Order: sequence, then structure tokens, then C-alpha cells
Amino acid sequence: MSYQDVPVSTVAKGVVRTLNRHDELPLLRDHLLRLDHESRRDRFHGFMDDSFIEHYAEKCASDGTLVIAYLEAGVVRAAAELHPPETSPDLQPEIAFSVEAGLRRKGVGSILFRKLISEARAKGYRTLRITTGAQNDAMRALANKFGAHLTFRHGESTGAIDLKEQLRPAPATPAVFTPMDTARAIIQFNRAYWKFLLRLYGWKQIA
Repeated sequence: MSYQDVPVSTVAKGVVRTLNRHDELPLLRDHLLRLDHESRRDRFHGFMDDSFIEHYAEKCASDGTLVIAYLEAGVVRAAAELHPPETSPDLQPEIAFSVEAGLRRKGVGSILFRKLISEARAKGYRTLRITTGAQNDAMRALANKFGAHLTFRHGESTGAIDLKEQLRPAPATPAVFTPMDTARAIIQFNRAYWKFLLRLYGWKQIA
């Protein structure tokens, strides 16, 4: 499955799509090299120098890693990686994320996460492993949002996402409330609240 320049609603000037593995993986390298010290630590569980990152990007280009990227003007500013099970000692596919500092808390990570899970399902994967730095609160919160159960060990948070749980039917669409419904709910809440206060102080209850 490939994403054809999907607009990112929270950041209007960017698009999300899958990188061409052979021609565009240098864009991933350049993105990872732009990460600041803290972002590199969070992404690679410790500070990694430029030579390590260059070698890492080359490996992604040759080992079958799928990269879904957020791009602005053709430049990768955030990336989600799906590493095939063959690259893992326990044959479990692994996912990783990186977002440049200026794009955090704008919904980009959530969009990449959803699309990466969709790709993993299409490949028939049943579980995904995610590992992040113990200090990467934003990524841990995002992983929890998508059902990962993380544990802390040796300075890292590791966990798995059960894709079978992700396939559960969505809850029914909530009912649409009119302004009258909202006003009625507020009145009922206020009435219940005052009854509680009157009981609390031993005063006579209202009808």
C-alpha cells in the first residue's frame, strides 16, 4: 500500500507518503541528521554520531524497511519506520518514529502511527514491537494511545502493539445533541450538584 501525498490537516503545508526505498532513503538520512541532541537520544536511545546515522539509513535502504514520511517542500521532517521481522533476532517486526522539534504536538506523530499500523496489517503482521528512550514522554504517550503496553528496562521503554486489538469494531457513532439537549443536561447536573451540597451540610433537600 502506498500513500499518494496525503495532506496533513494539522500542518497544512505538509504531506504524508511512503518513501521510495532506493531513490528517496537519503531523505530519511538527512532528516535523522537534522535531529537535535535530545531528539537523537530519544530516537536511538542515546546520542549517536553522524557516521552511525548515515550507516543506519543505508541499512534501512537495503533491508526492506518501510518508511512513511511527513514532508514539507520535498524535505522529510518526520518519519515512521516499519522494520521487517527478518532484521530482528526474535523475528518480530519493529517500528520507530522521529519528529523534528518544530513539528511536535501538531498531530504528525499520530497520523504516521495510524498509517504505519495500516501497512503492518496489510503485510499480515499480528504484533509490532516498539522501543523508545525512557525519557521520551511524547512517544510513550503516543504508543499507549495506540495500545502499546510499555515496560521500563535498562534505560528504555519497550512494548508490543497487538494488531488484533486494533481490528476490533469501532464504537457506535455518538448521538448528535441539540442546544436544547445540552441546556437540559446542564440544568440536571446543577440540580444534582446542589442536592449533593445540601445533603453534605445537613440542610433540607430541595424537591
